Amino acid sequence: MKIGIIAAENEEMLAIKNIMENISEKDIFNLKFYIGNIHDRECILVECGVGKVNAARTTQILIDNFSIDYIINVGSAGSVTPELNVEDIVIGKELIQYDFDITQIGNYEKGEICDVGKYFYSDEKLIKLCEQTIIEMKDRKFKIKIGRIGSADMFFANSEKAQLVRKEFGMECLEMEGAAIGQVCFLDNIPFLVIRGISDTPNGNNKIDFHTYLKVASKRAAEILENLISKI
Repeated sequence: MKIGIIAAENEEMLAIKNIMENISEKDIFNLKFYIGNIHDRECILVECGVGKVNAARTTQILIDNFSIDYIINVGSAGSVTPELNVEDIVIGKELIQYDFDITQIGNYEKGEICDVGKYFYSDEKLIKLCEQTIIEMKDRKFKIKIGRIGSADMFFANSEKAQLVRKEFGMECLEMEGAAIGQVCFLDNIPFLVIRGISDTPNGNNKIDFHTYLKVASKRAAEILENLISKI
């Protein structure tokens, strides 16, 4: 079994690399892949860069070169609900590209991609294992929520705009890669999961909050990942 792990930024990638053992490296198309083990499962870790194009490109390269069985995207996100604060965790049951809009050319909903659909759903088996993980970590000091994650090539600093997006799409948090990874996995028939640690909330100060809490949010997400992989 081979588990592909994708992180967008260096801090997110390093948090995962720190829990890997017996690491070797392989360079493909200017991407560095770290091949090692987490709980004796073979894992291939890569930093994709920020944004949906980088995420989709990296996902396909990972699939093409490593015969991947599962892909897990791990990183940070901005909360758009008062229930979630920095250091909390969101596990994406479904993902949506909320900036995708072709409503002007046909009978489509916002976020719906022609011939593909509106939502990309995480693997049911992995979601159930996450539910077990939540039960086992009941004494934690942070929240873990399974819900909807939105991806777009934008960063919200304005709370009013973020709340409008939440009202329209019902998302728990926003980030810039997960749904693109989900789309590639859907098209390639690869089971996937997205785990995000909350690094900021759209409060006008979240540009500072993001850089302040990125490392701890990444560490929290890596902690969930490690627990999850032990069950796969």
